[in-house]
Amino acid sequence: MNVLITGAKGFIGKNLQSHLIERQAIQVRCFTRGDDVAQLPALLKNVDFVFHLAGVNRPLNPLDSAEFALGNTGLTQALCKAVGAVADATGRKIPVVFTSSTQALLDNAYGASKLAAEEALFALQREQGVPVSVFRLPNVFGKWCRPHYNSGVASFCHNIARGLPITVHDPSAPITLVYVDDVVARFLQLMESALGVDVAGVAGVDTAVDAQGFATVSPQYTQTVGELVRLIQSFKDSRHTQMLDRVGTGLVRALYATYVSHLPPELFAYPLAQHADPRGVFVEVLKTPDCGQFSYFTALPGITRGGHYHHTKTEKFLVVKGQARFRFKHMQTGQSHEILTRGDLATVVETVPGWTHDITNVGTDEMIVMLWANEVFDRARPDTFACAV
Repeated sequence: MNVLITGAKGFIGKNLQSHLIERQAIQVRCFTRGDDVAQLPALLKNVDFVFHLAGVNRPLNPLDSAEFALGNTGLTQALCKAVGAVADATGRKIPVVFTSSTQALLDNAYGASKLAAEEALFALQREQGVPVSVFRLPNVFGKWCRPHYNSGVASFCHNIARGLPITVHDPSAPITLVYVDDVVARFLQLMESALGVDVAGVAGVDTAVDAQGFATVSPQYTQTVGELVRLIQSFKDSRHTQMLDRVGTGLVRALYATYVSHLPPELFAYPLAQHADPRGVFVEVLKTPDCGQFSYFTALPGITRGGHYHHTKTEKFLVVKGQARFRFKHMQTGQSHEILTRGDLATVVETVPGWTHDITNVGTDEMIVMLWANEVFDRARPDTFACAV
């Protein structure tokens, strides 16, 4: 299976390539900035699908709208001519996915050039039956997006990660975003559907294109610029506060991945505060808004930690090195219980409200224990009360 990508070295093109090369049955051909449009007929030989991502959104001369016409309309017309020639000569109708822009509806030179490109593709569809899918994409964000070019998200991530100033003219201004991995997933769905891969009925798969040939990407996120900046700043601040936002789903998940992708290698690692005393060290690793916090501690041989109870708080302990003895005593009945475990057993010991508990290093080496608590420690209301076992 052969796929042609125009604009293969652009932001979306790089992400699309990285997904396509994971599929061993697909061979990718690339058309990039500086290539001659006269090469298109040769590149289309035996091609099964075209992703037309190339275009101009920032001309070298901001006052020269002709660059828009040449790089967007002219290139698309040349591609249509080459695809149409294949259809005439062989009967093969190579499907084309095109990335247009929401600005195609606006009265500016860039939007006009994208609209004219759309019209060229729709004419190819009407006249020669070539399948065409046009995406009027809003702001696309994700890894490998170039800062200070055409993505505010990339610029914010790049500057905030490096402690550089950012400019926000109107924090309340809304912005609509799509994540690049969602864009690529949608592209691949259309490609597989066009090439006969049965994706109908698969959960989350939408290959629909409307009667005019327009396709959409979901989910789309609408957020204010100020809130985007707040979230990105909170990602940076989390290295000091250990408090990380809900980065597992939706916009925050995608935005966090994008922020981390803009970190320079020298910032891949960061230190944590170690609270040391004669017993060992205690380190808070990560705190969450509503899923508790993660920590670890060490204890030297013979050292006992704990000796307290909780009314509501629960904890999970995992000894990853050394030998431990957990002791429990019921606060009302005095019932006692003891658990012995060690690092090679991968056993979680859970504390229970209403039972005082402690942990002792009963081995000869340093003990290391991972700890999860279901709530972030609140010094004002710690729900931790001293009581010997």
